[in-house]
Amino acid sequence: MGREIPLAVILGCAGSKLSKNEQALFKETNPFGLILFERNCVNPDQVKALTNEFRHVIGQEGAPVFIDQEGGRVTRLKPPHWRHPPPAQSFVDLANLKGEEIASKAIQLNFRLIAEDLHALGINVDCTPVLDIPIGCADPIIGDRALGNDLELIKKLATAVCDGLLSGRVLPVIKHIPGHGRALVDSHIDLPTVDATIEELMETDFEAFRSFNEMPLAMTAHIIFSELDENNPVTNSRRVIEKVVRGYIGYDGLLISDDLSMQALSGGIKERTWEALDAGCDLVLHCNGKMDEMISVVAGAENMTDKACERWSRATQLLPTAGDFNVQDTLSQLNDLMVG
Repeated sequence: MGREIPLAVILGCAGSKLSKNEQALFKETNPFGLILFERNCVNPDQVKALTNEFRHVIGQEGAPVFIDQEGGRVTRLKPPHWRHPPPAQSFVDLANLKGEEIASKAIQLNFRLIAEDLHALGINVDCTPVLDIPIGCADPIIGDRALGNDLELIKKLATAVCDGLLSGRVLPVIKHIPGHGRALVDSHIDLPTVDATIEELMETDFEAFRSFNEMPLAMTAHIIFSELDENNPVTNSRRVIEKVVRGYIGYDGLLISDDLSMQALSGGIKERTWEALDAGCDLVLHCNGKMDEMISVVAGAENMTDKACERWSRATQLLPTAGDFNVQDTLSQLNDLMVG
């Protein structure tokens, strides 16, 4: 990994720069990565300084910095300093209007532009695409973040998303494995239970992820699939991770928990950390930047396993070297496809 083996955690921070306490915690515990939110992003110079500061504190130039820059509702970098990308649903609509090839090209250009924004700031991981397939009565937390309901279109658009990000030297994270689209409640607030049969899930939700089992990073769903494990959400279920995520889906990339501070999970933060890692997550994610919770996370975590380090090494090998890229030409091409 090029540095002392990191703690298997991705942490947030409270503001636009690291506090003294955050610096001390990060220096002492050596977290794998940092995740940024809107509260952390004021302007380009500030964000670049923050990502540099994090890497300096932990002593690792290439340490991962994550963000959720999906477009639409889930956009952390916003105007006036950054373009506000459209939601995934816009490209589904474009496919229905102008065809799948035009929509695929448009979404690839869109995420190539996103990657250019992120790379310039020192952000090298974007938590997208969303491969969840929403059902009609699902909670709207996924909604227009999804790439539609048609498996073949999802595969084409998600492939283009990943290509756009990777070509811009940013790693994608497929989420929320093995599928969040059937959740009837928002897992930020409560624990969803899905009662669909295994056969139905294999034909739909699981199949979307199975097509992307070679992607470098994936994020779990805080959801109970009652036919597989009626007691534990995927994040904390060794049975689901081993039999479905690693087994049936065949995913062998770096597996990251969804945010440990979400109310779908029970127990204390330290317990949540230990349970997710024990179940088979390679890394745990904690987003809110609250110092007392971060202290509990690092207390419940362990260093990354050799297998997790190998998975991260494989991920970084997917990133190309720098190449020529014209933002204005690409933006013009995207606009022509979207409105022309």
